[in-house]
Amino acid sequence: MYMAEFKLRYGSRKWYVRRVIEADSLEKAQELAERYVKAINKGDVIWEVADVYEVKKPLTITPEMVEMLEKV
Repeated sequence: MYMAEFKLRYGSRKWYVRRVIEADSLEKAQELAERYVKAINKGDVIWEVADVYEVKKPLTITPEMVEMLEKV
């Protein structure tokens, strides 16, 4: 499983979103992310691929994670 990080732009605003990508290899995941960007760039928000990396599980907010962050 892979995670793609996308940079979104709308006027002077920028923010990042992440999406899980199902692919057999990093190369296929990068290709899918690029295709996704080309397909979704039809509105006012401009998507760019920032990074693609392998993950063991998707980023999930759990009670344990929140408790750990609250202690810091």
